[in-house]
Amino acid sequence: MAEVGKGVNAGKLASNVQKRLTRAQEKVMQKLGKADETKDTAFEEGVVNFNKQLVDGTKLQKDLKAYLVAVKTMHECSKRLHDCLAEMYDPEWFGKEEVDSIAEEMIEKEMDNNLEDTDLLWQDFHQNLTDNALISMDAYLAQFPDIKTRIAKRDRKLVDFDSARHHFASIQKGKKKDEAKIAKPLTLVEKAAPGWAQGIITAHQFAQTNLSRNQAEEELGRAQKVFEEINYDLQEELPTLWNSRVGIYVNTFQSVAGLEEKFHREMGKLNQNLSDVMTKLDEQRLANSEEAANHSPSDSGSDAPKSPQKSREGPPVSQPPRPASPQEVKEENIINLFEDAVVPDINISTQPQNEAPTVTNGSSDAELPPSVLYKVKAMHDYGATDSDELDLKAGDIVLVLPFANPDEQDDGWLVGVKETHWLENKNLLVKGVFPENFTQKL
Repeated sequence: MAEVGKGVNAGKLASNVQKRLTRAQEKVMQKLGKADETKDTAFEEGVVNFNKQLVDGTKLQKDLKAYLVAVKTMHECSKRLHDCLAEMYDPEWFGKEEVDSIAEEMIEKEMDNNLEDTDLLWQDFHQNLTDNALISMDAYLAQFPDIKTRIAKRDRKLVDFDSARHHFASIQKGKKKDEAKIAKPLTLVEKAAPGWAQGIITAHQFAQTNLSRNQAEEELGRAQKVFEEINYDLQEELPTLWNSRVGIYVNTFQSVAGLEEKFHREMGKLNQNLSDVMTKLDEQRLANSEEAANHSPSDSGSDAPKSPQKSREGPPVSQPPRPASPQEVKEENIINLFEDAVVPDINISTQPQNEAPTVTNGSSDAELPPSVLYKVKAMHDYGATDSDELDLKAGDIVLVLPFANPDEQDDGWLVGVKETHWLENKNLLVKGVFPENFTQKL
């Protein structure tokens, strides 16, 4: 049995070698133009589309896998970011428990009492992308290797068919030559043979010619049948496969877009929770700062807020302040004279006849210059600590002006002119900066 097996394998190997040699010879003859080649333009266009479709699908599959890797990486980075927040979050800060729950990737939603797990959201997102996009893409591309193999086999069988066709044509041509040769007068040797022998010789020649022709015809029939079966199936499948690419692209990108929209919507709710915690923490910080400032002693003896820090080296105004008027000097001297004494509030209701009438807080905005942004009212006294600052008393109205150079404006500071000065002098020369948190916008 072993010897038989070896013989069978050796025979099959020899047959395959012979087929390769015959195909190689046929391709050389076709390239040299000594043998015609069967052409099918429609099928060749289908093969071109097939190759393009395979390249596009492979690239989409590769990019989709890279996207899934990025999702996993983003998941890990997001987790580490929340862990970092939880580690540096002081225990006395607002929302410590909420931040810890976010870091532990478990948040309770008050709206529907449903527990949403951020870790599960990431895992579900990744798994759904795999199930609805990557697996479908893998199944789509899985059919290409088989079809590619059959296209290559079809090309080989086409060469076999052309070779068998050319061989049969040469046999046909040789038969005609043999028939013409047999029809020629007998040679001297053939004439010397008996009559019955001459008939045998002629019959043998006809038999040999017919046998070769029949074998060539059978070989051509087999080659044609094998080729046409493969060719017919591919002619049906290639256009169908080409049209299927639209559906797979639509399903893939619809799945990715829908899953992204759902994932980011759910994650947005959790991120909003974290944003709310941060907002409340900031509000708590500001409230604590204001409370500390209100309980600290001020120059006026009242609970005034603390003025913000100034970082500029010089005053923000480009023009020097106007010298104080005699009346302002007089009032300042009176204040300095009695600054250590308890002085009751003095309401100066009389003025010289030539001076402007008493100013009220209800002056019309139509009287203000166009450069005034808005008006504020001083809620606390503020004593100027620099030459570019305004002295404020609780109740003073200030016309807020834009900074000549916006880069010189410090956070929490405004520049303006007291409304009393504007109404008395109709100019904006005596202006200065003051802390915004000592005032209230009107």
